[in-house]
Amino acid sequence: MSSEEKSSTMSQKISSPSHSNSSSSSKHDSRQVSDSWEIVEGLRGGLSNVQEPEKQAGYMLKKRKWPMKGWHKRFFYLDKGILKYAKCAADVEKGKLHGCIDVGLSVMAIKKKAKCIDLDAEENIYHLKIKSQELFDEWVSKLRHHRLYRQNEIRASPAKQSSLHSPVSFTSQAKVTAWLQSSDDMDRCTKELSVCEAQLLELNHLLRSMEVLHRTCSAPAINALCENQNHILKLFVLIYIPEMMLDSFLCLYPVHTTMKSALCMLTTEKERLKQMLEHESCPAPSAQLLGMKNALAAQDSSDGSRPLVHQVSNESRASITESLSEFFDAQEVLLSASSSENEVRMKSHLFYQSHKCAALSVNAIGAPEPCFSFSACVENGGSQEQRRSCLPSPSPNTSNISLWNILKNNIGKDLSKVAMPVQLNEPLNTLQRLCEELEYSELLDKAAHTQDPFERMVYIATFAVSGYASSYYRAGGKPFNPVLGETYECDRPDKGFGFVAEQVSHHPPISACHAESKNFIFWQDVRWRNKFWGKSMEIVPVGTTHVVLPGFGDHYEWNKVTSCIHNILSGQRWIEHYGEISIKNSNSEKCQCKVTFIKAKYWNSSMNEVEGAVTDHKGKIVHKLSGKWHEGMYCGSPPSAKCIWRTNPMPPDYEQYYSFTKFAMELNELDPLTKPLLPPTDTRLRFDQRLLEEGNVESAEEQKQRIEQLQRERRRVLEENHMTHQPRFFQKSKDDTWVSNNTYWELRKDPGFSNLDCPVLW
Repeated sequence: MSSEEKSSTMSQKISSPSHSNSSSSSKHDSRQVSDSWEIVEGLRGGLSNVQEPEKQAGYMLKKRKWPMKGWHKRFFYLDKGILKYAKCAADVEKGKLHGCIDVGLSVMAIKKKAKCIDLDAEENIYHLKIKSQELFDEWVSKLRHHRLYRQNEIRASPAKQSSLHSPVSFTSQAKVTAWLQSSDDMDRCTKELSVCEAQLLELNHLLRSMEVLHRTCSAPAINALCENQNHILKLFVLIYIPEMMLDSFLCLYPVHTTMKSALCMLTTEKERLKQMLEHESCPAPSAQLLGMKNALAAQDSSDGSRPLVHQVSNESRASITESLSEFFDAQEVLLSASSSENEVRMKSHLFYQSHKCAALSVNAIGAPEPCFSFSACVENGGSQEQRRSCLPSPSPNTSNISLWNILKNNIGKDLSKVAMPVQLNEPLNTLQRLCEELEYSELLDKAAHTQDPFERMVYIATFAVSGYASSYYRAGGKPFNPVLGETYECDRPDKGFGFVAEQVSHHPPISACHAESKNFIFWQDVRWRNKFWGKSMEIVPVGTTHVVLPGFGDHYEWNKVTSCIHNILSGQRWIEHYGEISIKNSNSEKCQCKVTFIKAKYWNSSMNEVEGAVTDHKGKIVHKLSGKWHEGMYCGSPPSAKCIWRTNPMPPDYEQYYSFTKFAMELNELDPLTKPLLPPTDTRLRFDQRLLEEGNVESAEEQKQRIEQLQRERRRVLEENHMTHQPRFFQKSKDDTWVSNNTYWELRKDPGFSNLDCPVLW
């Protein structure tokens, strides 16, 4: 973030309105202690003469960092708006800090009755508690004073904002980061990596052309092509990596002797293959081989890098630059669903080797041995029917909405009960969001056709990760809350499943869903706990996801991880998921799996990482999993790791259309042939959501308020008559979870929902 952006962000934070202590005390009697969170007022208006506060030190209880639970006693030291903490006072004096936070840049909230203090900064949330009322009042008073002093200091010295996060922020690692960012060599290297990336995409295009040749050429030509494929692949990598990149890497990383030798090996191998091309007699060289030879000659005669001929890939640039080497899975053969039994398809996938790999040898660039017999990486699976690829209207402008005015009275509360303007919604429902978890259902189909139980677990674990992929671009959007009794159906013959969901409870909100195909059965009921902490919002799902593979009798169960949306009030919103998914097969103890979503660290640029392991009944690791939940998953250790799954490319101009994936754009599509078959409670018939999708924000807001009022009236009638709502398509099981009663598709067929008495929800 640039200094100008930081200055703007900090000005917004400092000038954000909040409840003052005086207004709070006027509302409550001195004998009555507030039971709700109260936001502490920050600096208002221009500069003021704030006297330098006295230092404050002492012990407080601090909530343990995830995944640990409970509280621990820590020594805190407050000086000029910077709050440090350590295990004891001696550690603070020695500089052995556990952490520190800038109070001036934090949203501060207190709960008097519980004697709790929350400090929410962009990197951390400090939950503090004090047992003594006297000490609590003293700390609150000091924190107020230090906060005002610090904010006044920030406003008076905007040029110093780059060093405000911590008095010890410029550590050795920060210095290295700053040096890299200002390094001309790194800039040049980054540009050359971009060129290399585009040229590697050429390889992908070339191999797809080879696939066409493979389907159309005669048998002898096919055999010759297959024999030369690895040779061509090595040639392409060696030819199209510009030699100047070797100089850049050797300049940037002079101490990495192993890497230096590996890169030099590339140059040597390139020359060797060049000579071999000149002297080797080939009875019938392919056009691709001749093209390689010509490209090699063209590169030797040019003194610059090749121009970009393809767009950069959809994967994040960070993944490209962080990886010091790349390798290919040269050949993967699978039976295509659209092919005959005798037809096979050769498919190549580029994926990245971890920078932890010590050396990149020419052998590794070939076709690494797979860790087991996985077929190709799941990507764009399933035949596609003709569905829409764009929404009727782009997303509305929300810059005029003050989230602070909406959320300032709800610190620490469940936001599911807070009414939001319709502009903050996306034209999808929570029930449809549950269906979105099946975007990569092909992983379950592959699991259903995999004999090895450990390989099946790999596909199941990857499917559990894939459900989070679409959230990467959608941190700024909120789905519509379903009203009680609302349903959603998604019939996807192209993917082979039928999905049904229903809102079975309103307080607490519970959504249940069920999907079936010939290969799997999927169901879950999900409840959410949302907490807003001033700058960030935590979403903690409660419930279990189930998948049954009837062909093997497997019943897999797993939990969901915590999600956190950062920069709610200002700056670029972003979402992270952290926690551990534990997957077990309740019908067999042969194997289990644990997948960890790693929480982002302030001092580490790596984000969205996932690690996991499939183990046997003795706890021995059989398969290792790694990747990023927004990019893809791999099995095994580099360089022989296999790509299991990759995200689909985003549609054109997706930023203008709520950042929806293609699958998400299809969820609310209302086919004229399907409409008469739907129950009147289906989400796609809901007026406010449909109007928002069409760009009519004003009418959507009116309909949203009307639909919410109708729900309140129905609830009042039920309470007055001592009645409870009974879901139509789901029922409670023995373990108090909601499961399908298997009546939806039967009623849809006979007698049809148009012939049934259905509730009027809107």
